[in-house]
Amino acid sequence: MAHNQQTKDSMGKQVMAGTLATATVNTGGKLMSKVTKHPLLVFGLGMVAGYFVYKYRKDIIAGATKTIDAGKDFVLHQKENLEDLVAEAKEDK
Repeated sequence: MAHNQQTKDSMGKQVMAGTLATATVNTGGKLMSKVTKHPLLVFGLGMVAGYFVYKYRKDIIAGATKTIDAGKDFVLHQKENLEDLVAEAKEDK
């Protein structure tokens, strides 16, 4: 019975997260369509974005490097798995 309640709670959280994500995308789309009509606002948003990118550039670079390294590790692991499968297939013949 407790497991069923947990499932309902987690399902409710997922539905709520999906609803919030949809509302955010819709609101953002409407906001951006209005902002693009005002060049000064576009320039201001670019300045703000540039400021935050510059301020957090070390964190951004660290995160990107970590992601790239994880991707390389994943590819190497998959390559090893493929080599193992090919070796097993050759042994079976």
